[in-house]
Amino acid sequence: MGLAGYYLIAGIMFIVGLIVSGQLKRKFQEYSQVGLRNGMSGQEIAEQMLHDNGIYDVRVISTPGHLSDHYNPQDKTVNLSEDVYYGRSVSAAAVAAHECGHAVQHATAYSMLKFRSAIVPLVNISSQLSQWIILIGLGFLAGRSNPTILLVGIVLFAVTTLFTLVTLPVEYDASARALRWLESRRMTTGTEHEQAADALKWAARTYVVAAISSVATLLYYILLFMNSRDRE
Repeated sequence: MGLAGYYLIAGIMFIVGLIVSGQLKRKFQEYSQVGLRNGMSGQEIAEQMLHDNGIYDVRVISTPGHLSDHYNPQDKTVNLSEDVYYGRSVSAAAVAAHECGHAVQHATAYSMLKFRSAIVPLVNISSQLSQWIILIGLGFLAGRSNPTILLVGIVLFAVTTLFTLVTLPVEYDASARALRWLESRRMTTGTEHEQAADALKWAARTYVVAAISSVATLLYYILLFMNSRDRE
């Protein structure tokens, strides 16, 4: 099977990822044209949600890029892209509230977020080394396969897979917190709220695709390892 199977899995997931990413961009573009009835900007939405949750030590700042929004637990900042920070649309409200959902998770010591943050250093190492070690173990760089080295690479890759899986509940929980707050405070009502939920649903699906891709690749590597052991 060699690298052919890997390229097949990677190719399929790449296409699926493009489809989901394209749909996400279309949804956000569509909902960015829908103005909020209350006229609030993404910055104002974010600051209000933080304050309503008793959080006053987190700053809301503007960051360059498109869909580059994120929460940074290290310096306690909600980083919103310019379209979201200054935008007064359904998509801006959804994204701003979602990122504040992560800030609320941090403030309330949400267990899955704590676990994900704890394994980040290990993930950084494994993501840099796993592919090279796997290639060496398969014999593509050293000329001869080595099941032991391959197993080490698989274990390292499993750490990155674990990270993608842990990310799922973190992202879905942040969206759920955002939508509950948007609805309870009537920041989005009726059709607005349905559109906000739809936008966050497609955003979450990008993480689902990443997790499925990583799990499929991990299973493929395990199969290669089992085959290499059988040939010994």
